[in-house]
Amino acid sequence: MVSGSVRKHGLAVAGICALLLAVTACSDTKANGSGTTGQSTTNPSTSQSSSPGASTSPGDSTTPSETPAASISVVPAKGASSVQPDKPVTVTTTAGKLAEVTLKDDDGDKVAGSFNTEKTQWTSTDNLKPGASYTVSGSAEGSDGGTVPISSTFKTLKATKSLKASVVPLNGETVGVALPIQIYWNNPVKDRAAVEKRLKVTTSVPVTGTWHWVNSKQVNYRPMNYWPAGTKVSVNIDTQGVNAGNNTWGTSSRKIAFSIGKSVVSNVNVKKHSMTVTINGKLARTIPITAGKDGFTTRSGVKVIMEKFTTKRMDAATIGIKPGDPNYYNISDVKWAQRVTSSGEFIHGAPWSGGAQGSANVSHGCVGMSLANAQWFFDQTLRGDPVTVTGTTKHMEPGNGWTDWNTTWAAYKKGSALS
Repeated sequence: MVSGSVRKHGLAVAGICALLLAVTACSDTKANGSGTTGQSTTNPSTSQSSSPGASTSPGDSTTPSETPAASISVVPAKGASSVQPDKPVTVTTTAGKLAEVTLKDDDGDKVAGSFNTEKTQWTSTDNLKPGASYTVSGSAEGSDGGTVPISSTFKTLKATKSLKASVVPLNGETVGVALPIQIYWNNPVKDRAAVEKRLKVTTSVPVTGTWHWVNSKQVNYRPMNYWPAGTKVSVNIDTQGVNAGNNTWGTSSRKIAFSIGKSVVSNVNVKKHSMTVTINGKLARTIPITAGKDGFTTRSGVKVIMEKFTTKRMDAATIGIKPGDPNYYNISDVKWAQRVTSSGEFIHGAPWSGGAQGSANVSHGCVGMSLANAQWFFDQTLRGDPVTVTGTTKHMEPGNGWTDWNTTWAAYKKGSALS
């Protein structure tokens, strides 16, 4: 009986051990794979840990995770030279995401840029300066949580010629309703379309306008009709890094803002010897005038006030009349003079011709009036106000002043490189 009991007890113990072994085998299989016998996600080169304290609980893996660090690519390559200023700079990571990217030139000026949605790529949005050194810096965070620094340098190509802009009107100026925006370049522009694409006019009220190339060194902008009174205008000349052709590159950008004053529109009728002045759509004054006599005919056309002088010396030698000629004059104190042509036509006070004002034309081409009327008119106007002259057979020549309004809108639009 004793031996039988021991035998039965031994068999029970053996059964329990077999069961424990079966459970242990299942646990090991699950730890190495995904629950399917023979399919392991463990890196084949990594052996399972058997160190003390390693978990052998069902479902727990003892294989360390493999997560990549960030890998950074910068374009242009580190140390590159003669990089074109109009090409974007990109910083890309193939794992993780970019934390911060800064692009600076050797003057410390930052270049703007933006990340994509995933923050795996940063792209510059501003053109670069020609002939400058740039540094890319920042950091990225890998999928492993580690930080990878970003550091690279390159140089842009040197321009044979630079492109810079001078602008009319001045920043902050208040001007008349007919003033055309005028940009004068220091060097000729061959690729006008590339440059014009970087010019932008923004207005506080809707205005239809267009750029018009006068020549390779000047481009103007005017609305289809006169500027609405009170309009706020800003001009962005974003030409840094623009290739203007012939290895001429924009070296800087600039912005100006100006305002349009009240509407002052004047009309001179030479035959009737009178000028009407309309302010904000209402007739403000009719002024007796005298205009150019025979041989000195006043030009007809739309003129724009270019300069204003409370006192101006007028010397006939500047228009080719020499001392000793019966038509020569040299007056040191002409009052309330406003230039309307490059060739020398002004609107001004002319007390010496008071007897002819309103009845005859006796001047050398200028529009003269009494001192009182000239001062009143001077006080109403701004640089950029229009004066339309009619009644003569001599007409305004293109470029003899600010003559943009003597071109039809259809023809003016054709002067755009983007039309």
